[in-house]
Amino acid sequence: MGKQTETTIYDIARQLNIAASTVSRALNNNPIVSKTTRKLIERTAQELGYRPNIMAANFRTKRTKTIGVILPLINRHFFSSVISGIEDIAYKNGFAVTISQSNDNFEKETKIAQTFYSNRVDGIIVSMGMQTKSYEHLRLFSEKKVPLVFFDRVADSIPAHKIVVDDYSGGYRATEHLIENGGKKIAHIGGPLNLKIYQDRLEGFKDAMSKSGLPVDESMLIHNSLTRSDGTNAIKRLMQNPQKPDAIFCANDTTALSAIIYLREKGIKVPQDILIVGFSNEPFSEVVTPSISTIRQPGFEMGQKAADLLITEIKSKGNTLPFQKIVMPTELIIRESSVR
Repeated sequence: MGKQTETTIYDIARQLNIAASTVSRALNNNPIVSKTTRKLIERTAQELGYRPNIMAANFRTKRTKTIGVILPLINRHFFSSVISGIEDIAYKNGFAVTISQSNDNFEKETKIAQTFYSNRVDGIIVSMGMQTKSYEHLRLFSEKKVPLVFFDRVADSIPAHKIVVDDYSGGYRATEHLIENGGKKIAHIGGPLNLKIYQDRLEGFKDAMSKSGLPVDESMLIHNSLTRSDGTNAIKRLMQNPQKPDAIFCANDTTALSAIIYLREKGIKVPQDILIVGFSNEPFSEVVTPSISTIRQPGFEMGQKAADLLITEIKSKGNTLPFQKIVMPTELIIRESSVR
């Protein structure tokens, strides 16, 4: 049996007895070719199993039509919403999206960035992991003029487009709401302070406490990686304090859920004994008992904006565009966990 070969534009041209150049133009939607001829060529190409040589086309245009996305965790609703927004815009503009998660691991994030750079993606969209304190693996893209957009967890020292939510306002409003509902000894379980989003949420918490004349007890401020087990360990520590909290602002919903579960096991009722507010509006926050008050982030819209900025920069072909920092609003969603 002879070796099967790939169908080429010359095979299509022979089949239809037309010039190969006409086939090429038709398959690239060149308006020079009539609509009738183009449809005939496209149908014949499909029948013969023709596949365009994307690698060759990319070599000519120096484009891969691919966007790389690095994010900490795909299984968080916020990040999956951002992915949906990115893909919505990328698809409409003819770009494929390659997604990798760092699992909040610095070494893995670095290797992913290096792989994307080696594979010549047209640009990347990044939300940094919790362990990330050095930015050289991301600075490379900026230095080599590869379009780069940060979202949520950003590196302020790297010149690039940045899309964040108003974390300060979210932290302030969450704490203010706890105070309005009777909280006086309010604890905060936050994320690592090498990331600005957690610095801003903490500042919002502190300023809301200060405005209401309430002291901030440093023994009731805990910062960790905000995993399920971290949340359990944090609430254990808080309940061992001589000064026990009557309200807690958690920097994500996973921690809020961990706290509620632990307190329930100890016979402590939420919200009757302790008020709780989370952050991110994960889907489970609405269906657990008690339902969790939280801060909503516009993930889908952030993803759309990130992709739009990145693709605009890719299409600018190296022309310098002013970098934007876009701050998107948050929304307090009041549920059962914070209202006595």
